[in-house]
Amino acid sequence: MNQQREAVLEEVYALIDKYKDALVLVEGKKDKEALKALGFNRVVTINTSKPLYKVAEEVKDKRVLLLTDLDKKGKQIYSRLKKDLNKQGVLVDDKLRTLLFKTELRQIEGLTTYLDKFSKK
Repeated sequence: MNQQREAVLEEVYALIDKYKDALVLVEGKKDKEALKALGFNRVVTINTSKPLYKVAEEVKDKRVLLLTDLDKKGKQIYSRLKKDLNKQGVLVDDKLRTLLFKTELRQIEGLTTYLDKFSKK
């Protein structure tokens, strides 16, 4: 395994450990299951049947992780929801999401499989 990938994976594991108890917003049920399997305790699926500003209004935490997929649709949801959350005074922590862009991963639901494939842990 190349050193760059190894360094990214180490950082991913460190951030997962750091954010285990943070509120994490995801697009779908499979995303939620994948993150729960990694040890995240507070994963909420975004209800896309309601406007995103309504979703943002329901968030009571001051800091959240917004882990939408890294594809076009996920980026659009991320962008709009981040704006709405910021208006509500909620800080969106981007560290883990930004790090995931350095991997080949594009779907959050595939995170556990991806980590299993490349990890020695």
